[in-house]
Amino acid sequence: MDDTPSYKEAIEEIDSIVGEIENESIDIDALAEKVKRAAYLIKYCKTKLKNTDNEVKKVLKEFEKDS
Repeated sequence: MDDTPSYKEAIEEIDSIVGEIENESIDIDALAEKVKRAAYLIKYCKTKLKNTDNEVKKVLKEFEKDS
């Protein structure tokens, strides 16, 4: 089973973690794990955005070549 979140799910989880931290509703014992998870998700989202940007540029380049 694939655990990889969608981009939308990752953003929602990041928002949730940030909300917990801002509202101080997160247990101090869980804080480090939540911060690590948020860092992982941010890196995942940045990679996803970069890959999508590269794909769009590739498609546009092909489109321009065909025109």
